[in-house]
Amino acid sequence: MANTSNFRSAIRDAKTQALVGPNVITNALPFLGGGLVLTAVGTFGGLNVLASNPPLFMTTFWVALILNLVLFFVASGVAHKGNNSTALPLLATYSLLTGYTLSGLVYVALGTSGVGIAGIGFAALGCGVTFAIARQIGSNLGEQDGLALTQTVSLGMIALFVVILLQFVLSFFGIFTPTALEIGISALGVFLFAGAAVVDFFILPRTYTDKQYLPAALSMYLTYVNLFVFILRLLIALNRD
Repeated sequence: MANTSNFRSAIRDAKTQALVGPNVITNALPFLGGGLVLTAVGTFGGLNVLASNPPLFMTTFWVALILNLVLFFVASGVAHKGNNSTALPLLATYSLLTGYTLSGLVYVALGTSGVGIAGIGFAALGCGVTFAIARQIGSNLGEQDGLALTQTVSLGMIALFVVILLQFVLSFFGIFTPTALEIGISALGVFLFAGAAVVDFFILPRTYTDKQYLPAALSMYLTYVNLFVFILRLLIALNRD
């Protein structure tokens, strides 16, 4: 959800700039792929800890979550300043920690009848298909349509963030979302992050130069990680007893 803060500044930049980084997405793709691989490694490690020592996992989960949030802002700031040599190891660590924090959700998916490893593969495939479609659509959007879509997705992200935050707070009081509402929230998340994938291909070349590939990779990384999460949440909700 952290990439929601980038939308408004991106809209302002896109309104005043032409295409400043025509090759920035191409340059960012290897780092996007590397980040997703590290996330998978982090998830695998988290699953092993969760299976062997659940109390240890819960302790380390909260530590990883806090470090993950701190690293996001630090690494993002360093990357935006163009200090790629410093930002790269920070982003790599961030990707590993993100994977670790996702392992709980993946564990639930593996234990949910009708989801399992096939559902996880489906969520990953959905991200890949979204990338291919979003690249075709987003790269060919006109200025007016692109800005309109960006603003719509931005507003939707804000609303989604508020709902997720409310879910998180209520869970501490033992209040959990009914299945029908969880399906609706998860479906909305899938829809919005699929839209964000299209927006990336419109906004990023208008926001970053070709040398600013790391912040562009981070923006895309957040889009696809969140898309994966919401597809998986939707599958779990649909198969909940």
